[in-house]
Amino acid sequence: MNQPGEHPCTRKIRVLLADDSAVMRSLLRMVLESKPGIEIVAAAAGGEQALAEFDRLRPDLVLLDIEMPGMNGLDVVSAIRRRNRRVPVIMCSTLTWRGARITIEALSRGATDYVSKPAAQRGFREGMETLARELLPKILALLPPEPAPAPASRIAAASAPSPVPAPRVVVLGVSTGGPAALETLLPKLPASFPLPILIVQHIPRLFTGLLAERLNSLCALRVREADSGVRPEPGVVDIARGDWHMELSRDFRLRLNQNDLENFCRPSVDVLFRSASVATAGRVLGIVLTGMGSDGLAGCRAIRAAGGTIVVQDAATSIIWGMPGSVANAGLANRILPLDEIAGEMVRLAGPALSRTAAAEAVAP
Repeated sequence: MNQPGEHPCTRKIRVLLADDSAVMRSLLRMVLESKPGIEIVAAAAGGEQALAEFDRLRPDLVLLDIEMPGMNGLDVVSAIRRRNRRVPVIMCSTLTWRGARITIEALSRGATDYVSKPAAQRGFREGMETLARELLPKILALLPPEPAPAPASRIAAASAPSPVPAPRVVVLGVSTGGPAALETLLPKLPASFPLPILIVQHIPRLFTGLLAERLNSLCALRVREADSGVRPEPGVVDIARGDWHMELSRDFRLRLNQNDLENFCRPSVDVLFRSASVATAGRVLGIVLTGMGSDGLAGCRAIRAAGGTIVVQDAATSIIWGMPGSVANAGLANRILPLDEIAGEMVRLAGPALSRTAAAEAVAP
């Protein structure tokens, strides 16, 4: 267990892994032990054992299979979150439709991120290399110190509201921790919210339709997976398809493409934000939520240069303050807010199209 004031990066990162497959446990052990600074403190074969070891060892990170006999990974995630809201939990899932659906459920229950299990037809060494490329950067990104927040005076200056035209569209970028963050934010918005909302979530193609379906069942707004040529509608949320960039064209229609990756991402937040700043002549509200890296930083520069407004999630409520932190520390954020307060700010900035009743509804607990 961490001592007061001690950060995991000053010693070995203590990982608890759980998988009912002995082969997968062996593969995970080899991957993790290949990286100096990572220590496996326990390897559980089932959910009940994993939870007991979590209580006993207080690891820095949990690597958890979804489908296990008895207490499955979903139940373990829920139990861990009742005990500890912050410890990172990475799920191991199969890249199938069923695996994607269960992974979305796990992320909504509070899992931090996920990795895909190697395909069965791959050899052991190839599977190990693939898993290492995907898993190790995520562990190291989740546990080193976050970027320091901008100085208080700088935040105060950036946060001051400025007179800008009412936005025509909301664009939102999010990555690690995104499904749970969206599940908190979007249901707070009333059915009468007067603007289209366009979202880039870094997630594979197999997941985006399932994410849209889940959010649609929870929200007063309509949530759908984006289609090329569609015109964004007030009160409708369009989520970019995995592996496709989404742009807003000058004729106010969505355009999907598979151009080169930006910031190692497709879809990229920067692509959406830049296009929206041009298509609306700056009448755009950009929102950046929790996420790894700095995708969205260049797009926020374009929005601010065109006269638009930027709101970012604060460090305290972000799983990773990489994306929002890069924007805040560049002095581009008009507001830096806890996740629970962003819906209310969206309603306020949406302007007079909302009634007072709708505005009250959006900020109600």
